[in-house]
Amino acid sequence: MPGNRTKRSCALLVTLALSALLTACGGSDDTSGGGGKVTLRYTWWGNPDRAARTDQAVALFKKKHPGIDVQTSFAGYDAYKQKLATQAAGGDAPDVMQLDYRMIDQYASGGVLLDLGKRSTELSTAEIDKGLLATGRLGGTQFAIPMARGTEAVVYDAKQWKATGVALPRAGWTWDEWADSVREVARASGKPGSIDPGQSEDCFEVWLRGQGKSLYTKDGGLGFTADDLTRWWTFTDGLRREGAVSPAEQTTQIDGSVENTPLGRGKAVSDFNWDAPASGFQDLVGEGLTLAPMPVWRDGTPGQYFKPSMFIGAGATTSHPGEAAQLIDFMINDKDAAKILGATRGIPVNESIRTDVVPGLEGFDTTVAAYQSSVEGTLNAPPQAPPSGDSALQNTFTRDYDQVSFGRMSPREAAENYVTEAKAELR
Repeated sequence: MPGNRTKRSCALLVTLALSALLTACGGSDDTSGGGGKVTLRYTWWGNPDRAARTDQAVALFKKKHPGIDVQTSFAGYDAYKQKLATQAAGGDAPDVMQLDYRMIDQYASGGVLLDLGKRSTELSTAEIDKGLLATGRLGGTQFAIPMARGTEAVVYDAKQWKATGVALPRAGWTWDEWADSVREVARASGKPGSIDPGQSEDCFEVWLRGQGKSLYTKDGGLGFTADDLTRWWTFTDGLRREGAVSPAEQTTQIDGSVENTPLGRGKAVSDFNWDAPASGFQDLVGEGLTLAPMPVWRDGTPGQYFKPSMFIGAGATTSHPGEAAQLIDFMINDKDAAKILGATRGIPVNESIRTDVVPGLEGFDTTVAAYQSSVEGTLNAPPQAPPSGDSALQNTFTRDYDQVSFGRMSPREAAENYVTEAKAELR
């Protein structure tokens, strides 16, 4: 199975690269609208609320730019990802498209994305944090622009946690202190204090970064050893055996929806998640839903970082790169558009826009904004976008830890197996 995934990843990159070369001179076949207008295709993933707000913002863009028409489309994430891959492989990428962190390397190296660094006349990035902006860069070329930002958090039910008498999660607590806390919460509440973070590549990355290490090297290789992963899985496996974190039967039910997490099912007191998506717990947990910073390393070094919640980019073969850059600039920098979009894609990356938008947020968005403000200036710069093989490796990571959770492999055996497969996938 790992070999098949590796072949598919390599085949897709080759296909993308060949398609880009074959269509480089052809341009888009849908480049003009009625009345001599330029027509752009703009696609994204999201829910109906994001779609409604985006369409309102696009309508405003067309009003401000009467010579440009924009055709929009959206889908759920999985369907969007599949459709975009098909379009890109066929040389028919949209003029403007929403991108995930893990898509950038795949599409940039395949020749699908436009170099936005050459569009400074139409597109300003002056008010975006330099470290955050760099995450959309590959080989020194700016292929994508972050639209909003997010960061990981400990998501917990404050009412349940307070009822145990255990000190609440706090900024600066270490991984050892976190472990002691969830042990105490479990003893006092009779349920695991936390989801088992051993199955999460994101949590492992935070733990690694606190030690000055990383998931990947700058050239796309593996940034850690089997010894590092063995220590992580030994740590989390021990907590699971103690009953401090959720058992294997519960963590293996996690499928990306909050409803099937231990916290969402009322089987644990806390979880790990990205801040904005944690809003999904609101209806399940209630008003007690709260966010706290991720644990830090023993010397106080944080491993969490601000990550673009999503990016926006343009197709390399668009016949209207200037207009595409104008639309991207509008979505990121226009104050009127920002009022319409709110936090539907996360907290805005443009600093002045963020200052304008945050006071008008409502509901759990205010919790997210306050949480981000609380860690502002305390986090290290984000890593570059991960190599294209990371999507497959996320599944491999969870699968190998499942073997540890069910006692089929030791942490050492599972770690060595993962590292072997990861190196093959990344090649």
